[in-house]
Amino acid sequence: MKIGSLLGGMLPLLLLVACGGDTSTKPSTPEKTPAKSASEQAADKAPVAKAPDSNTTQNPKPKKRIRRPRVDFRLIKALLGNDPPSPKAPVAATKEMIALGKALYHNEQLSQKGNLSCASCHDLSTYGVDNKKTSPGSTGENGDRNSPTTYNAARHFRQFWDGRAESVEEQALMPMINPIEHGLADEAAVVAKIKEQPELVDGFKKAFPGDADAVSAKNFGIAIGAFERTLVTRSQWDDYIEGDQKALSNEELLGLKTFLEVGCNQCHLSRMLGANAYQKLGLRVPYEGKDTGRMRVTGSEADKYSFKVPTLLNVEMTAPYYHDGSIATLEEAVKDMGANQLALTLTDEQVDNIVVFLKALTGKLPEEFAKKK
Repeated sequence: MKIGSLLGGMLPLLLLVACGGDTSTKPSTPEKTPAKSASEQAADKAPVAKAPDSNTTQNPKPKKRIRRPRVDFRLIKALLGNDPPSPKAPVAATKEMIALGKALYHNEQLSQKGNLSCASCHDLSTYGVDNKKTSPGSTGENGDRNSPTTYNAARHFRQFWDGRAESVEEQALMPMINPIEHGLADEAAVVAKIKEQPELVDGFKKAFPGDADAVSAKNFGIAIGAFERTLVTRSQWDDYIEGDQKALSNEELLGLKTFLEVGCNQCHLSRMLGANAYQKLGLRVPYEGKDTGRMRVTGSEADKYSFKVPTLLNVEMTAPYYHDGSIATLEEAVKDMGANQLALTLTDEQVDNIVVFLKALTGKLPEEFAKKK
C-alpha cells in the first residue's frame, strides 16, 4: 500500500530562510582609472552573493500538535489485553536445555548440504526474519511461503502459516525434514547428523541427563522450544496495555484509535494483535492464488485461503508481508488489508495514523542479538 508522508494530518516543517540586503559596497572611483580588460569587465557584471541576515532569518515552524485522543482504555484492555491461548512447554526448561537449543538453532551442519541453520532464515539480529519474500533452502531452492519471525513465536496459538504444528516444540523438527528447507530425509537422519558432532552430543547429555539415549528427535524439539521460548520482545505497547496510559504518545494513541475505528481488530485481536486465529484472505474482496492456506492441512474447501492471522508485534521490522512476501511496505499492507479484508478505501491520513501505532509495537532485541552500531 502506497502512503504519503508520516502523519498526513500534520504539517511538514517549512524551512524558510530570508536573505538580507546587498552587503557589497562600491569603491570610490579615482579620477583616473586604467582601462579594464574584457574579463575584468565581465567579472564586474557578475551577481554578488548576498549573505543571509541572522536578524531576519525565520525559525522553522513547529509541528502541529495533536491533542490527546479520547479512548476507552478499559474497552481496549478487554479487547486486546490477553495473550492467545498458546501451548505450554512440555517440560520445565533448564539452562542446559536453553543452551543446547541455541546451539542447535545456529548449527548449519543440520542440513543436507551443511549450509543452513534455523538462523539462516530467522536471523535474530534482524527480528527473527531474513527480510526476503521467500527463503532459499539447503539446495538453493526457494520455498513458497514467507519466513515468519521466531520472536514471540511460542506465544502463538499455533505454528506455521497454516497452523499445522501445535507448538514450537512440534514445529522445530518439521523444517529439518522438509525437502526444500533443511532437506534431511527423516528424523533418523537428523539424529545421525547430531551424533556426528561430539559437542552437540555432550550438550544433549547435559540437557537430558536422565535419558539413556539423550540424542533423540523428541529432545531436539524440546531443546529448540526451550530456546525459542526465551525469544520475547517488549515494547511501549506492553507498558500501555499493562496500565501505563502515558506509554503511547498522542500520535501513537491516535493510530490505535484509528486502528480500532476502521476495524483492524476484527482479525488482529489479543495482546499480540494477531497470532490468535485463522482468517480467510480476501474476506471482503475475493482473493485468488496458488497457495490455498489451511486447506492444504484439512482438505476442507471451507479452509481455502485461510491463514493464521500474523502477530503485529515488531511488524515494522519484518517486511515483506503476507504469506508469500508479496507486499513490500507496511503502508501498502495496511491499505491493502483495508480494501480486501474490510472493504474500505483507507485515506492516506488513516494509513499514516495506523502505521505510527504499528511502529510503537517494535520491541528491543535481546542484547546478545542486537546489532552493534
